[in-house]
Amino acid sequence: MERMKILVVDDEIRMRKLLKDFLVKSGYEVLEAEDGEKAVDTFMMEKDIALIILDVMMPKMDGWQVCREIRKCSKVPIIMLTAKSSEEDELRGFELGVDEYISKPFSPKILVARVEAVLRRSNKTAPEEVIHAGKIAIDKSAHQVTVDGQEIELSYKEFELLTYFAENQGIALSREKILNHVWNYDYFGDARTIDTHVKKLRSKLGKEVGEYIKTIWGMGYKFETD
Repeated sequence: MERMKILVVDDEIRMRKLLKDFLVKSGYEVLEAEDGEKAVDTFMMEKDIALIILDVMMPKMDGWQVCREIRKCSKVPIIMLTAKSSEEDELRGFELGVDEYISKPFSPKILVARVEAVLRRSNKTAPEEVIHAGKIAIDKSAHQVTVDGQEIELSYKEFELLTYFAENQGIALSREKILNHVWNYDYFGDARTIDTHVKKLRSKLGKEVGEYIKTIWGMGYKFETD
């Protein structure tokens, strides 16, 4: 079986070696980039990269810029590494389409577990399974969403969130439940992460369809097509 490719982007050679050693032991093929420009070039040349581990602070092009460039053409899962652990940075990362966020220092074993969790979530879809909800059609195998037959571009996390809503139509979902399901049990985020993604999701779905996602004040959200 062909090994999944992971692109590790960090300007510190020791950090790249540490991550590479752990990931190779776990059965992955690892590509490296020491700055943002090389990361984008490598990603554009290697079309089958399954996941990117991306440092924020780098020369030539920082992690935020790299994320913006890659999100223009791909929904590949991105795990962001940073020495900062501020809430604002995390929210900024999720706004740009980052899938997971890990603050340095961290345990390499935990990072590998996060990598496996993200890849499981991105590959767990059943073949040719399509969910219909009002004017929305969600093709889980193709990772594609259409509204009234028109395809809309969603980030990986937005797709996961919409799918979770559509699979739980008419059920009041707490923010904690959504965090646990969509962001994984080991993500210690805050409710604003969900609110940020819901706001973007509503905007992309359009005014009428965006209203399928109803806010339940003080609790969370409910998805209803009626």
